[in-house]
Amino acid sequence: MAIGECSAGKKIPPADGVVTLRSNHGPEETMKRLEAAVKAKGLYIFARVDHAASSTASEFPLRPTDLLIFGAAKVGTPLMQSAQTVGLDLPWKALVWQDDLGDTWLSYNDPVWLAKRHTLGSKAETTIKAMAGALNAIAAAATAS
Repeated sequence: MAIGECSAGKKIPPADGVVTLRSNHGPEETMKRLEAAVKAKGLYIFARVDHAASSTASEFPLRPTDLLIFGAAKVGTPLMQSAQTVGLDLPWKALVWQDDLGDTWLSYNDPVWLAKRHTLGSKAETTIKAMAGALNAIAAAATAS
């Protein structure tokens, strides 16, 4: 299924561990809702990166593409104690972006895929499942009507 063929609020099949949902809102509103959902879960927002703004400044136009970096040390630190390389993928990130048809999408790394990537093992299984559930809920809140 092509990205443009996915109806609003639906997930598209993950590509290399990336979960993508179509938003019912534009990029700005989706990001506002994402930030609110992250804060509602008690997570810390480390940064917001506006890729489109920096690309425009360098004369390379880019459709809206915003990255939110967030997490919680009490969740991420135990995973890094299992495999420090997971620090490459933590804190969690979510990308809000607009395609060439004007549709808005939210993408993030699938925690289960990251656990496999970094061979976290069965000790991390409960944490990974909880993270997956939290990220799914956050993404749904940001993209739903």
